Amino acid sequence: MDSPDATLPLLHADDAIVAIDKPAGLLVHRSSLDAHETRSAADLLRAQLGAPVWLLHRLDKATSGVLAFALDAEVATAIGKAFESGTVRKRYLALVRGWPDEQGEIDYPLARDPELPSAGQPRLPAVTRWRRLARFEWPFPDGRHATSRYALVEVEPLSGRRHQIRRHFKHLAHPLVGDTTHGKGAHNRAVAAWLGTSRLWLHATRLELPGIDGRPPLRIESVPGESWRPLLRDTGGL
Repeated sequence: MDSPDATLPLLHADDAIVAIDKPAGLLVHRSSLDAHETRSAADLLRAQLGAPVWLLHRLDKATSGVLAFALDAEVATAIGKAFESGTVRKRYLALVRGWPDEQGEIDYPLARDPELPSAGQPRLPAVTRWRRLARFEWPFPDGRHATSRYALVEVEPLSGRRHQIRRHFKHLAHPLVGDTTHGKGAHNRAVAAWLGTSRLWLHATRLELPGIDGRPPLRIESVPGESWRPLLRDTGGL
């Protein structure tokens, strides 16, 4: 799903947890940082289910994919503790500038609030692993070069800092395509023209939650939308 819709696709639903396939461009919840935006995934899901929901984690507005909610406060507290203990696992798909190594790990502390200058802020431990799935060389210029190089990567953040994937790949000198904060406008525009889609190329493909209160563990997956198909064509699937 690549565009916001009034009815949110459900990836999982039971009496404790509901997960949706969040489209790119939809806020997770209302925020003063985007005060003009009146629609949010949390509000739409409450209306859709006719019941209160508790957000279990966050995705940036521009990121698509798996987003999970609890249906009561006790479940939300239990899953929150699982996130804090590091027993929740997440996977993402990203398109980045350049050709990173086939696999690697970024261990680089990040300032607590990415909206503020880093100087003077405490830096929190943050670790991200990646695996390269495909490399592309497209026929439009990159400064001194006649062509431009990009790569499709599968990403696993081992911690949960705000904008962690975006900031870590910027630190690695392979910023995410479509990232208006940490990327480069010329590349974002060139890729948007080449692929026919303007977006942040980051999709939450998988969320794995541990079992709570005798329930089995959950593995919830989201298939990337149509805009990702040209990038996935030669990978053999995820």
